[in-house]
Amino acid sequence: MNISLTFKNELLVKISRFIDKNIFLFILAILSFTSLFAFLYYSDNNLSLSYNDARSHLDIGRRVVEGLKPGLAQIGSVWLPLPHVLMIPTIWNDYMWHSGLAGAIQSMVSFVATGSLIYMFLRKVGVNLIGSIFGVFVFATNINILYLQSTAMTELLLLATMTAGVYELVMWHRNDNTLSLIKSSFWIMLATLVRYDGWFLLLVAMILVMIQAFRKKGFKAAEGTTFFFLTLASFGIVLWLLWNLLIFKDPLYFAFGPYSAHAQQAQLDQAGVLATKNDLFLSLKIYTYALAYNSYAFSLVIALIGFIVFIKDKSIAASVRIGSLALLAPFFFNILALYLGHSVLFIQGVSGDTWFNARYGVMLLPTTSIFIGYLVHKLRVYRYLIIGLILFMTIFVYSTGDAVTIDDARVGSSQKNVSEVSGWLEKNAKATPGFVLISAASHDAIIFSSGLPMKKFIHEGTGTYWTAATTSPDRWARWIIMRTNDDNDLTFRSIKKTVGFKKYDKVASYPFADIYEIKPEFVSQLETKPVLPKQR
Repeated sequence: MNISLTFKNELLVKISRFIDKNIFLFILAILSFTSLFAFLYYSDNNLSLSYNDARSHLDIGRRVVEGLKPGLAQIGSVWLPLPHVLMIPTIWNDYMWHSGLAGAIQSMVSFVATGSLIYMFLRKVGVNLIGSIFGVFVFATNINILYLQSTAMTELLLLATMTAGVYELVMWHRNDNTLSLIKSSFWIMLATLVRYDGWFLLLVAMILVMIQAFRKKGFKAAEGTTFFFLTLASFGIVLWLLWNLLIFKDPLYFAFGPYSAHAQQAQLDQAGVLATKNDLFLSLKIYTYALAYNSYAFSLVIALIGFIVFIKDKSIAASVRIGSLALLAPFFFNILALYLGHSVLFIQGVSGDTWFNARYGVMLLPTTSIFIGYLVHKLRVYRYLIIGLILFMTIFVYSTGDAVTIDDARVGSSQKNVSEVSGWLEKNAKATPGFVLISAASHDAIIFSSGLPMKKFIHEGTGTYWTAATTSPDRWARWIIMRTNDDNDLTFRSIKKTVGFKKYDKVASYPFADIYEIKPEFVSQLETKPVLPKQR
């Protein structure tokens, strides 16, 4: 009897050790399979390229390796560079470009990394196996996350780098290990090269590092530790300022240039649709709705309770609880950006009659997943009730296909129906010699969707070709794509007063853009091959 009991206990111990040793690999495998399955599903259903921004990101990467003026300068200044730099090894392949996989692959890897970091974070703060696995489950089964990780959008890469940065920051708060602080600064540096949310995280992390060092070692140590942290963490921002200075002759070109978010928001402000600007309550309300649509209201409530319990939990070191406040950085950043008018977010039925940038609500999903996992661990009496209710909610979401990010991509302002224009180009220009004059800033989705090679297009990134074509379009452009009488379209603004523009007929007009083709009698005067000297 005793031998049998001893054997059972030893077996249970061995099983427990086996699980502890291999569970992380199992989680990696499940996350990887889930990521691949989601990409195949959304790709097969023609959804992975629904966001016009996804197509623009892919085009930026492609222009680095192919076009009339290829090179790193094609990265430009509109978006931060890391997502496009990561595309370079694969974007040269037509399939990787047009399937979107060159951009989606980094989102997929980021999905797996973020899920793994959630598990590691929870285990490090003492959450049991059930709570840790459930935290990963909340993140990995969110339909909005699964969709975005199947696209060439930048949200997942940002989530991975930010979560890694916060994880290492908390580990530094926990063990005062300098290596953890260096790792945190490295990941936050990468986050600052993905999206400007990372810049705000850098500010929050700097303050937390300063507070922690001051609490433990005093002012002098706090000063030195903070500068040590910033040396690497701010390196990406310094590089970006230097890039803008060297390429565009203005270190703040990305912030105030003609293609910047500031310029776009100024247009929206003039149109009277930037309602959140200078309205803190509305900014809070709109972003809370975005969170609820992406993470679901019940999960948000559970996560909020989990956060409150976590902050009050004296069994967790005060330094760890303080460091974990960095998890809230995306919440405050988005509200501040809306309030200052640096961001725009439409929630259908709440602000405006459409969706726009509703996906910003996913930025807090790792945070909600962590605090839900923690609460499942902490409230043992209600553990299975919480798990059951969230499982029921998840099943309901999947049964209805309720994904605000897909709505945002397919029917919101983030999509533009460019199929008529791109279809016309594919049919009429693919096999015909000649260049297409077009503004990439306004019509990148058309360029991508046309299926034409990048070297077929003359746009503002092609240097002397653009200068020559906008001065004498009839010498260079067989076709012109633009929004007629719209000065926001750089092509129209550049050629509207040229003599050569009179030599074109409008051959097609669509809601998003018009198509002009040079009159037959002037075709013989056209340059149809890249004859200008190679540009630097």
